[in-house]
Amino acid sequence: MTREMGAALRRIQLGSALSAFGLGFTVPYLYVYVAQVRDLGAGTAGVVLAVFAMAALAVLPFTGRAIDRRGPLPVLVAASAIATLGAIALGLSSGVTASVLSAAVLGAGTAVMQPALATMLVWCSSTATRTRAFAMQFFLQNLGLGIGGLVGGQIVDTSRPESFTLLFLIEAAMFVVLGVIACTVRLSRAPVIADARPTDGSKAPGGMRALLSHRAMVQLCVLGFVLFFACYGQFESGLAAYGTEAAGMQPSTLGIALAANTAVIVVAQFVVLRLVERRRRSRVIASVGLIWAFAWIVAGYAGLGHGSQTMATAAMISTYALFGLGESMLSPTVAPLVADLAPESMVGQYNSAFALCKQLALAVGPAVGGPMGATLHGPYIVTFVLFSLGITVLALRLGRRLTPVQDQPSLETVPSRVVAVSLPDTESAAASAPAAAR
Repeated sequence: MTREMGAALRRIQLGSALSAFGLGFTVPYLYVYVAQVRDLGAGTAGVVLAVFAMAALAVLPFTGRAIDRRGPLPVLVAASAIATLGAIALGLSSGVTASVLSAAVLGAGTAVMQPALATMLVWCSSTATRTRAFAMQFFLQNLGLGIGGLVGGQIVDTSRPESFTLLFLIEAAMFVVLGVIACTVRLSRAPVIADARPTDGSKAPGGMRALLSHRAMVQLCVLGFVLFFACYGQFESGLAAYGTEAAGMQPSTLGIALAANTAVIVVAQFVVLRLVERRRRSRVIASVGLIWAFAWIVAGYAGLGHGSQTMATAAMISTYALFGLGESMLSPTVAPLVADLAPESMVGQYNSAFALCKQLALAVGPAVGGPMGATLHGPYIVTFVLFSLGITVLALRLGRRLTPVQDQPSLETVPSRVVAVSLPDTESAAASAPAAAR
């Protein structure tokens, strides 16, 4: 990595952490703000949360093409400006229509940031440093969210709407800082992915058809959907409902469980990184499926066993901690793999496609898991044990479609900007024909 790339990477990581810090101020309190502080009711709060998530589904299909044609920097700056407007508007909204529209703007802006930041990480990292770059981003984002939530909790007062307005203004300020930092980043053209920004007016090659013909990427997207559906999509819905209804946890204890999840991520991230760096990515992801299957079994004991309330509570906290261990193993494997599978001119589109699968899982997960976790306790646990084992199966199948270097980047001996460029099946077949002729 050059000195300039290292400086750019540090600035991107700082901006990413600060934006997560800003989100931490508002995301945990959004429901309370709409339903109680603005007195718009639980129904409106549910709509606002749904619109916040669904806005991502509306913009992500177009984000990747914009990143690949214009570059991630202008897209990130535009997304920061949009998110800033959304945060300010939501903090000042007192009616239903204004709250819903503001949530849509905020959700769209924050959704576009993620693939833009991911693409910038790819541009600023090499084969040798990419795994650590994504692990550091995950660590800093979780740390930022956690600190933001803790600080925000000391500011909020449900009897004072202006205290929540202050939270949204702080969030908006962090988005402005992200945009300013992005404007100071200088990415040299030479070491960046070739042809990612056409200068002759032509369209970048590829598109959704090329992505869908790339079987390894399609399998990774399916795997990503299952990963986020079985974990993140359950944290604040199904698993929370199951913990309170079946395991008898107090709602306040859920905060301790979530803190345990974050603590494991923060403590274990770089210890785990040393263990997984030189191992095959597919097998690391497969191990996560086994860890999460065990976590769901522990949750089953908490709600379906016959132990004491203390044991049930401890088991539920352990479940959240085990999920955190799995998350710390995924951060240095899945996101870099998306980048390493992408053809040279489609990194933005591949990152956006994976982000779209993630967002779909986060939308479907609560809708499925919430009612099951609240009422169908046994089937709920069995369902997600099977989904977790499915992660293991899908990861091992994906490993068969990866090149040795894509599956284990430490095998790369010569520093390279892109790990063994992976072409969609139709392109790879065409490329191999001339070679066969020779």
